[in-house]
Amino acid sequence: MRLLNRLNQFQRLWQPGQGATQQVTITELAERCFCSDRHVRTLLRQAQEAGWLEWHSQSGRGKRGTLRFLTSPETLRSQMMEQALNEGQQQNALELAQLAPVELRSLLHPFLGGQWQNNSPTLRIPYYRPLDTLHSGFLPGRAEQHLVGQIFSGLTRFTDTSSTPIGDMAHHWQASDDGLRWDFFIRSTLFWHNDDAVETAQLQQRLEMLLQLPQLRKLFASVAAISVSHAQCLTFTLHYPDYWLPWRLASYCSLLAHPEHPTLGTGPFKLKIFEPELVRLESHSRYHLSHPLLQAIEYWITPQLFDTTLGTSCRHPVEIAIGEPDEQDNLRLVSNSISLGFCYLTLRQTPRLTQPQARRIIALIHRTTLLQTLPLDENLITPSEELLPGWSIPQWQEEEQVKLPNTLTLLYHLPVELHTMAEQLRLALATRGCELKVIFHDAKTWDSCTELENADVMMGDRLIGEAPAYTLEQWLRCDKLWPSVLTPPQYAHLQATLDAVQRTRDETSRTLALQGVFSSLMESATLTPLFNYQYRISAPPGVNGIRLNPRGWFDFTEAWIPADSR
Repeated sequence: MRLLNRLNQFQRLWQPGQGATQQVTITELAERCFCSDRHVRTLLRQAQEAGWLEWHSQSGRGKRGTLRFLTSPETLRSQMMEQALNEGQQQNALELAQLAPVELRSLLHPFLGGQWQNNSPTLRIPYYRPLDTLHSGFLPGRAEQHLVGQIFSGLTRFTDTSSTPIGDMAHHWQASDDGLRWDFFIRSTLFWHNDDAVETAQLQQRLEMLLQLPQLRKLFASVAAISVSHAQCLTFTLHYPDYWLPWRLASYCSLLAHPEHPTLGTGPFKLKIFEPELVRLESHSRYHLSHPLLQAIEYWITPQLFDTTLGTSCRHPVEIAIGEPDEQDNLRLVSNSISLGFCYLTLRQTPRLTQPQARRIIALIHRTTLLQTLPLDENLITPSEELLPGWSIPQWQEEEQVKLPNTLTLLYHLPVELHTMAEQLRLALATRGCELKVIFHDAKTWDSCTELENADVMMGDRLIGEAPAYTLEQWLRCDKLWPSVLTPPQYAHLQATLDAVQRTRDETSRTLALQGVFSSLMESATLTPLFNYQYRISAPPGVNGIRLNPRGWFDFTEAWIPADSR
């Protein structure tokens, strides 16, 4: 990149005197810039024409000229970045920013939030960690789950106002009376992000690829075949009824990419840049639903913001600031809510940990001040009283006559708040004569965890999307946790119960039956929620249409920036 090279050379000229006027020879300047005398003269001429410096030479070999600087490298870098962004050259801006990663956060200040750049409304969001690669199937991160919903579409989709799915790539569907055949009628106005028309056979191919993934095969265990029964109709033939099928197809893990180009979707935004330091989305002009008002969304990842001492993703950003959070005078709280998702604790009941002992541990957590006194940031978490609204947890008191085991093993994964929870639980159990061995699994899920079979107690995080009850059904079906928590007969019985629940045609009755499954898990002291998060979004003036969704983000298609915002 020529701009970057010119800036590097300018910084070499400026550095020795920190911008002070200098008496210096051409040869000395050439040594600073690692080039010939002839080339440094060219550099000086170009920099002077650009208004960066003044150079007054003296006649004669070895004579000292006068070098006076008219700007600093920091100011010049900021100007170059603004020019690159105004011209839509994000990669050039990113390369310029990489010159000084320690100063990157302050360098980005003027460009974050909502701005019109190159006559296009653009929203820039500072983010604390690199984003994981977006791919088919399950993703552990809340930000990644949200992003795939902005880039890809499903046959069906959820809305923020209802947990019942509606049409997306399919404008409607119908099921046979016996629930074994489902026809999804595909819109004729679908286009991939490369502007190619979507063919129904491509959707069939991508769905069959999804079903080859082990976790998705569990989720769609009822599906016997997927066929193109008409040019605009996909037909699912089932082994047995599954009235969760439209929910399963609306879940983020089932959204459909192009079968040959996995980064191409049909969602409202297309993926243009995906780098560790910058992710850029641009609006899809041929999107089949309501078009977004923003032209672009950018995540600028500032590497000095994340802490690696407690794992690879140790922060849990429940507070999103569009613009810099330390500029609170300019930011306003635009939306907040208590998350439906929760951190949880599960207990494996064996001769080493009986049900009365497990109940005492749960009562210790919920009926003492343990959760209320966790040394965490104020207003970050709320102790759970329900698994979901209306799904109450048992009201046990701690039975001190129930002696706890001498030792237990606790295994937990991210988020960071569970580090604090694990330590508080260890201290509380120690005062009751139980030594708790604590093991940390450095990940956001139980995938690749080899310690599950050896743990008595496990803690993790359960993200909840737009359909809370269905999301929990999906959790029981697909998470690696449950075969380890339950005995083989218990796990087989759980799966058979879920199969029976999904055969219930009426949504209300199906949800009540699922609630009964979770009530049983809580009553048996197998599962208890710990706390929920308090989601917040703050934005500077001029960024409108921001409203929290169930994942703690906001729908990018609803955000907008006034035409006079700069």
